[in-house]
Amino acid sequence: MKNQKSKTTSILAKVLICVMVLGIAQTVLAATVHYNDGSTVGSSAEWQAWTEEWKSVAVDFTKVSLTPGTNETELNFAWYSKDDGKPATPVVHFGTSKTDLQSFTGTSSTVDTSLTNKVAYVYNHVVITGLKENTTYYYTVEKNGVQTDPATYKTGSFSTVRMLYVGDPQIGASKGQPQGSDKLVADSGVANTAARNDSFGWNRTLEIATVQNPDLNFMISAGDQVNKTGNPKEEEYAGYLYPEVLSGLPVATTIGNHDSLNPDYTYHFNNPNATNYGVTQAGGDYYYSYGDGLFIVLNTNNYNGAEHEKAIAEAVSSDPDATWRVVTIHQDIYGSGYDHSDTDGMILRTQLTPIFDKYDIDVVLQGHDHTYSRSKLLYSDGLTHDNYSMPLNAEGTDYDWDHAQNTATGELYTLWPEKDNAEQAASKKKFVDGSKCYTIETTAGNTVIDPKGTLYMTANSASGSKFYELISSQQDFIAARSQNWLPSYSVITMTGDSFSIDTYQILDTDKTEKIDSTFTIQKTGTTTSSDTALTRAEAVTRLYNTAGAPDVSAAASFTDVSSDTSYTKAVTWAKSNNILKGVASGVFAPDQKLTRAQLATILYRYAQAKGISTSVSGTKFSSSSDAASVPAWAKTALQFSMDARLLNGSTINANGDVTATAMDFALTKLGEQ
Repeated sequence: MKNQKSKTTSILAKVLICVMVLGIAQTVLAATVHYNDGSTVGSSAEWQAWTEEWKSVAVDFTKVSLTPGTNETELNFAWYSKDDGKPATPVVHFGTSKTDLQSFTGTSSTVDTSLTNKVAYVYNHVVITGLKENTTYYYTVEKNGVQTDPATYKTGSFSTVRMLYVGDPQIGASKGQPQGSDKLVADSGVANTAARNDSFGWNRTLEIATVQNPDLNFMISAGDQVNKTGNPKEEEYAGYLYPEVLSGLPVATTIGNHDSLNPDYTYHFNNPNATNYGVTQAGGDYYYSYGDGLFIVLNTNNYNGAEHEKAIAEAVSSDPDATWRVVTIHQDIYGSGYDHSDTDGMILRTQLTPIFDKYDIDVVLQGHDHTYSRSKLLYSDGLTHDNYSMPLNAEGTDYDWDHAQNTATGELYTLWPEKDNAEQAASKKKFVDGSKCYTIETTAGNTVIDPKGTLYMTANSASGSKFYELISSQQDFIAARSQNWLPSYSVITMTGDSFSIDTYQILDTDKTEKIDSTFTIQKTGTTTSSDTALTRAEAVTRLYNTAGAPDVSAAASFTDVSSDTSYTKAVTWAKSNNILKGVASGVFAPDQKLTRAQLATILYRYAQAKGISTSVSGTKFSSSSDAASVPAWAKTALQFSMDARLLNGSTINANGDVTATAMDFALTKLGEQ
């Protein structure tokens, strides 16, 4: 699917980027000029056929949606049917033989007619039970007592679970973009040409992804299925549910900000274990188990972290032995997109990061920023931080994209400072600085074993309806990121001891290519304590990996460091950069426990090597009760490390041990200097 990259739009892009950099406008900025134009894909006949088909698709609000059930043996159904004045028939006929289907009866209720152009509908919710793995099933649903044509649903393996992970289909988001001689519009029904375009792209992505991955168990969508925030948008839901793929692929959807402000989401998706926590008009948090995983979906348009914690606690108690705990949220609290990652996206960061630590969350899947990113392994810094929320606008019809709000004091923070407005800039900085609540776990490579931290993924737009710029400077917590203005998707493979993720983008030729290396978390079933004291060799290796494991050539030249140890390169690099000098002439003492004084000295020299200012007042150091007992050789380094808040604790404790957690904390805070 070709991007729109004409000379005119390129000029417009430059203008928009200038506006972004200068801060001339605040929330005018959103989508870039990059989007995927369905009319340029394949043959003109294909597109023309779709534009004709759209006339019927846009007015058919009765498409079936499948959602994972409470566990892998269940499947949830939802669909609309016309309210013809007779009792509704919320019935699914389901089984392994088309001629011998079992009837499952659910519930139905009325749809708000203000969302359906005053036409009366009911929504039907049904749960199927008793599913077995690797089995082909057939089903029909009843619409006003009439069965639909049979559709096919196949279960996969329950031990090796394969998932499609996508971000922001956002059907209708291409509004305002050019298509031929016209502009795409978001009018109602058939006239919503933006939805027509984006539904075509959405279907294309699903077709390509499922052909290449025919063994998928289900899909995870990180929110913003549709676009018209707080307004009727049934033609957008019709376009979202149109793809034939979805008749056999359950989707665990997430409530995005564009889904959040009216109840149509709850009509269309029959989510399992729906809670009363994190509720907005579209519903609240929910959870389900599948294979070795517990999946928790939070409605982060509700900014009450305490409620989300209750949902997580309920979920964990339902499946405490799950190997993997995976959370899906819409807002990317750790992302790298220009529009959201350092503004509204991170509002919940200070609340959720310690909660995710408390409940041992392994992976968080995010959307919202229409860019791709993969974080480093992160956990809370253990410090006290302010909490934030996002208010609604004065009319209550949308979110106030200009401000974050302190939940305790009510203070508003400006998210998009105007050019040369020092007060607004200071307000934004206060919010950003207050959100630095994380510690980066030191790891090496793209396969990590028994990590302490949590992996945060942000998915780009799967439909190509809208793309955002990456933030200008890659944040220290981001390991990889991408924006090539192409639809993308990820494939997750989960077993009893491994969780891997691969991410692909779709080229104009319909071929795919990887945009990031495979990332894998492995669990051995053993507990590795991050509170065990580090040896000097272990500490220098962590520093070396944090520095990106630079190439080295010379020998370490310590008599007790041979050329073939796991830490030889790290020690060689540190010594050659004057970060390490040893405990005595020619002696490194690799197995000796690292002390806080030694860590401070290493951090001080590393900061100098990186050009970080080491000039401090020494106030925090001097106020420590044990300052007088600090060895002279470490005093300057400890003054820097204490005043720069690299070392935790009320005292210096120069001879104390250093844990992995303490060193990760120090390196993370040093990176913020």
